[in-house]
Amino acid sequence: MGKVEASPPAFSSFWFGPGVRGGETEFRLWAPTKRSVEVEIAGAQTLAMTSDDSGWRRANAKRGAGSRYAFRIERQIRVPDPASRLQAGDVADFSIVTDPNAYRWLSANWKGRPWEETIIYELHVGLFGGFAGVAAHLARIAGLGFTAIELMPIGDFPGARNWGYDGVLPFAPDCAYGSPTDLKSLIDKAHASGLMVFLDVVYNHFGPDGNRIGEYAPQFFRSDDKTPWGTTIDFREPMVRRFFIENALYWIDEFRFDGLRLDAVHAIRDNEFLALLAAEVRRSVEPDRHVHLVVENDDNDAALLRDGFVAQWNDDLHHALHVLLTGETQGYYADYAQEPAVALARALGEGFVYQGEASPHRGGKARGTPSIDLAPTSFVAFLQNHDQIGNRAFGERLTTLATPDALRAAIALLLLSPQIPLVFMGEEAGAMEPFLYFTDHNPGLAPKVREGRRNEFANFPEFSDPKTLARIPDPNAVETFESSRPSLDGPRAEEWNSLYRALLSVRRKQIVPRLANTCATSARAVGEAAIVARWRLGDGAKLVIGTNLGPRSVHAELPRTAPVWGAAADELPPETTLAWIET
Repeated sequence: MGKVEASPPAFSSFWFGPGVRGGETEFRLWAPTKRSVEVEIAGAQTLAMTSDDSGWRRANAKRGAGSRYAFRIERQIRVPDPASRLQAGDVADFSIVTDPNAYRWLSANWKGRPWEETIIYELHVGLFGGFAGVAAHLARIAGLGFTAIELMPIGDFPGARNWGYDGVLPFAPDCAYGSPTDLKSLIDKAHASGLMVFLDVVYNHFGPDGNRIGEYAPQFFRSDDKTPWGTTIDFREPMVRRFFIENALYWIDEFRFDGLRLDAVHAIRDNEFLALLAAEVRRSVEPDRHVHLVVENDDNDAALLRDGFVAQWNDDLHHALHVLLTGETQGYYADYAQEPAVALARALGEGFVYQGEASPHRGGKARGTPSIDLAPTSFVAFLQNHDQIGNRAFGERLTTLATPDALRAAIALLLLSPQIPLVFMGEEAGAMEPFLYFTDHNPGLAPKVREGRRNEFANFPEFSDPKTLARIPDPNAVETFESSRPSLDGPRAEEWNSLYRALLSVRRKQIVPRLANTCATSARAVGEAAIVARWRLGDGAKLVIGTNLGPRSVHAELPRTAPVWGAAADELPPETTLAWIET
C-alpha cells in the first residue's frame, strides 16, 4: 500500500480510529497539513497531540469505552474522528470510543456459506425499523428460501433518513439504526438462522453534508477530477488506500459480515487499489471462512472478476428484462431497445451484453470487456434493486409497470438461472408501494437537493409540463420516506410469497447442488420477447430455461421431458417460463 514513514499504532492493528486497551485509549488522526491538533475529551480534558513526519497525530488518555471525543484543529474547528466507530447523535457531534471485543458472539463458529448457495434479499435498514427491526424479519426471509440479506449502506449520514450513499463517517453505524452492539446482534441472529449478511459500502465518494476531512487532510481528494457525486477521492495516496482497506477489514473482522458489495467502482479511478483491497481481505480471513466481495461497475470490466471479486451486479441483464417487461426505451434503456431478447440471451449466456461494443447512450463510446469465459455465478442478477426503482422520478415498482403474468415469468427466470439472484425488499410480497429517493439534509442543502432531483428529469418529454415536474416527491420530506415502506403481509403478500417459496425450493433442491463449475452452452432469442438458454451444470446435467415475456406463443425446440418448473408444452406459451433439468 506504499511506504509509510510512521511508527505503528500502539493498541490496534488499525491506523485509523481509536485504539483501546483496558481503560486507556490512543487517539489518532491523520492531519498532514496542520500545525496544531488536540483531542477534546468531553467533560474531561483537552490534550495536545504529538506529530510525526507522516502527518499522524497521537495522544493517550486514561479513558476507555464510552468516552466522547473530538479533534480540535488549530484551536479553531472541532471535527469528529473520520474513523469514528459511533457518534453521539449525528455526523457533527462527538465520536464515542467503543470496545471491539465487548460483544459475546453466540454463533462464533459460523464460517459462512459457499457463493453458489447465495440468494440475496436487499433491504434498507431504516425502512425495517433499524437493526432490531431487521432482526424481527430474519425468520420470514429465511423461510422463503433466501440465504443472505444485503444491507444498503449504514455508515453515519446526516439526519435520520438517507439511502446511505451520502455517508461521511464510513466506520460508524448510523445512530438512527441502533448501536454497534445492535448491529452485531442482528448479524449473530442472521447466522443462527443460516443467513449470510452482506454490506453495501461506498468507497467512491463522501456525502455533501458533514465531511470535514478536506479541512485537515486535503490529500484525501484530487483537484483534477470529479465524480457525479462530488470531489474524487485520491487513491494514489497510501493513507487513503489504507483508510478504505481498513474499513473493509473492520466490517468483515469485527462485525463478521460475510461479504461486501462495493458501490460504483467505476468512479474509483484506481483498479490497483481494488486489487489491493481484495488481496488484503483474502489474507485477513481464516482459510475455512467464506467471505465474498461483489462490485457494481458500469464499465463492465471483467478483469476484476478474475482477480479478487466473486461477482458483479449485472445491470445489462436487468436493462434487457426491463425493456421487455415495460417497453421503456429512454435513457440507458436505449442501448437495449433494438433487440432486447437478443440482449437478454447474451446476458444469460455470456454475462455482459456490452463487451467492447459502442454504446449509443454513451455517445458511441465503447463499453465493456469480454466476459464469455466467466462462470454464470460471476454475475448477480435482479429484476429490481434500490437504484433501478429509486432512481425513477416516482419510484415505481414492476408490479405497477408490467403485466402480472409476464412479471411472474421474469421472476422464474431470475430465480432459476445459474446467475446469483438478488431480490429487493417487497418484491417477494408483490408490494405496490414506491421506493423513493429520500434524505434528511440541513435547511441550507435540502432545497438544493430537491431542485437537483427535479432537474435530473427536466429534459425527459414526460416532464415537459412544470406541474408534472413539481410532483416529483421532495427527498427531504418525511412522507417521502414513509411512503417507501413496502407492505409485507396480507393476502396479496402471501400469494407472492408462495411463488417465491416454490421457485426457491426448486433452486435449492435441483440447481444449487449442481451449480459449481456450471457453464453456458447456448442462449438465443426465439422471438421478439422470448429466449431459450442452456447450461451444463457441474455434475454434467443440463439446465434448460425457456422464457416468453410476450403476449403470443412462440415456437421453440424444447425438451420432451417433464419440466421442473411449469407444464410440459410443445411451444413457449405467452408470458411463461419453463425449466428442465436433464440428467
